[in-house]
Amino acid sequence: MLSIAERHKYILEKLEKYGFIRITDVAEELGVTKVTIRKDVKILESKGLLYKVHGSARLANPHIADRDLMTKSSLNREAKYRIAQRAAQMIEEGDSIMISAGSTTYALAEAIHALSPSPTINVVTPFLKVSALLNEVETIQVQQLGGTVYKKSFATRGEGACESLSDMVCSKFFLGVDGFDPDFGITTSTIEETLLSRKMMAASSKTIVLADSSKFGHHGFGRITSIDEVDVIITDSDISPEMVEIIEEAGIELITV
Repeated sequence: MLSIAERHKYILEKLEKYGFIRITDVAEELGVTKVTIRKDVKILESKGLLYKVHGSARLANPHIADRDLMTKSSLNREAKYRIAQRAAQMIEEGDSIMISAGSTTYALAEAIHALSPSPTINVVTPFLKVSALLNEVETIQVQQLGGTVYKKSFATRGEGACESLSDMVCSKFFLGVDGFDPDFGITTSTIEETLLSRKMMAASSKTIVLADSSKFGHHGFGRITSIDEVDVIITDSDISPEMVEIIEEAGIELITV
């Protein structure tokens, strides 16, 4: 049986490799009780070496603050480009789609704008920049959701935006998120955006999450839904094997680019 120091070393090395561990998994791997691993994690957290969150531990603080669109757009640009290109391939002639606000979803709009030939589709979005860009394409009909414009995201939200969705049904909802956490689910940074995203999910046949690998193991303030309520996740190849396993266990189609 491993000593306390050896267990701590094992936990930290696993976190360094994957960024995320589940207490149940580590207990099984080391042949000890979950209570033992919880105590180990508590000690390591007290030393500032990890963050404990509901049956799991993270190497970095899982809480994400609200950031403006310009800041988000500057992060992981190459991964977002690849994700957007793959997402655009899922769009079919005659589709009615919804696109949420965010830097990855704007990259998707750019990919759609560049498609040749241009698809004949309907696009519903709260995101002003997406509306302006795709309105340039003759074959795309854009429905801009109403409501109050949030300055950080250049997107509408609130009751006006939600009410606009009451008579709509779309085939696909492309959802950008701030966090994907096995315990907390799919999250974003504000409650208003959370409520609108739920409404957009309810008005769509399929929800497709666009998230680069940095979003996994983190969560924002507002919980949109549990992870098993989404249909497809498109991410980059840097996602950890443990997170891949969690996603596949939830029955979600995972596409890596």
